[in-house]
Order: sequence, then C-alpha cells, then structure tokens
Amino acid sequence: MLAGIPATPVAEPVAQLIDPAPLSVPLARVKLRLRRIDLDVLDDTMATVAGTLRPLPESGLRSVPAGATSSTLPGVAISVLAGASRLRLAGREVELQRLGRHGWRALAHTVTGARGRFVLRYRPHRLLSERVRIVFAGDARDRAVKRYLGHLRSYRLAGASWYGGGGSLACGGELTSSTMGVANKTLPCGTLVRLRYGGREVSVPVVDRGPYVAGREFDLTEATKRALGFEGVGEVWSTR
Repeated sequence: MLAGIPATPVAEPVAQLIDPAPLSVPLARVKLRLRRIDLDVLDDTMATVAGTLRPLPESGLRSVPAGATSSTLPGVAISVLAGASRLRLAGREVELQRLGRHGWRALAHTVTGARGRFVLRYRPHRLLSERVRIVFAGDARDRAVKRYLGHLRSYRLAGASWYGGGGSLACGGELTSSTMGVANKTLPCGTLVRLRYGGREVSVPVVDRGPYVAGREFDLTEATKRALGFEGVGEVWSTR
C-alpha cells in the first residue's frame, strides 16, 4: 500500500448457485407374484396367467411420509423416496413367452394396472406342448425379472373306454392289470399319448389296436384307467 492511498478491498468470491447434479437412483428389484396359472387347456380355448408385479423392499429402508422430499427429510436416502413412489408398479409391460427352435418369442403381452396387477391370455389354435415363461423386461427405474411356468399344453376331446383281462398285445408283450398304455387303431406302436381326465394326467404308449366301437378313439388299459380315475366310457383330453 502506498502512503496516502487507501487500499482497495479485495472482493470475496461470490458463491454461485448451481443446481445439484441429479442423483443416480439404483434400479429397484421387483418380483412376479402369480395367483392363477391355467396352462392345460382344450384346443382353441384360453390359457390364462394372472398375477402382480411388485417391488421388493430394499434393506435398511424406512417408511417415508406422503409428499416427503429430500429437502424436507434431509437424512432420507433418495432411494427411499424413489421406492415410496413405486409402491404400485402400474403401466409396466409383461409378456408371456414360449421357447421355440430360435429362442424365446412372445405369445401375449399386457400392461399392469393401478396396483401392478396383470392378466395374460393366449388361445392355442393347435395341439401343442411348449415351455413358457413370464417376463418383465425392466425399464429406467426397475430391474428385469422372469418366471418360468413349465409347459403350456393344449388338448382335444377324444372318446374313450377301457379294457382288461389278459392276452397278447398287438404291439408286443402281454396285457396284465399293471400294463400302462392305450389301444388305438392308427397311431404307431410306442407313440406317447398324454391323457387328462378330472385333473389327473398320464403319458402312456400305444400298446394295442382298437377300440372297434364307433365314436371311441382310445381303449385304456386297466392300469391307465385307475391312474386317471376314469369311470369307464366317456371323453378324455388327449394330445394326439
């Protein structure tokens, strides 16, 4: 400082008001809860899968009052606040997929409702047996999740009766009370046929020829009749 000249005060740096960078919200874990699975159906009727897409609670998270923000609750993690807004996973797309020779492909899709609920329906137009799964592909907020369901099978109605006793089988061997199989006039010997009756099902081979009564396609052996709980003469569900 020169004599007689007052010193110029040094200006303090002015704090700049900068909007904070957006915080990264980790993808939330979700789960598929199923309440109805109907995958065994007659040809040309609906297979149905119904359930709910729900968030999984994150460890260490506590409940947050409605309308709370990170400024009103400075000690609350942003992931808690984000999780509170996702208690109901609405508007998410869920798919029913089947496994084919070229990988998984969609059979049906839908969008979750206000409470994360969904119903998927698919109508097979032919006899089939295919592995299926439910898939939520994920989005900017939620992780992907999938659930394997087993097999989707469609059947047709077939007239049936049963027979017992003994004697030789047209496909080889002897008929006994423990022989599992069916008689059919045209299917090759050894062809596996899946039959369903009254909620029970079996897969059995063609072991004999018959029946020779109009309107009947299968004769069930005594053991097959018992396994299905078949009453004698009527209709069974068949994959052939």
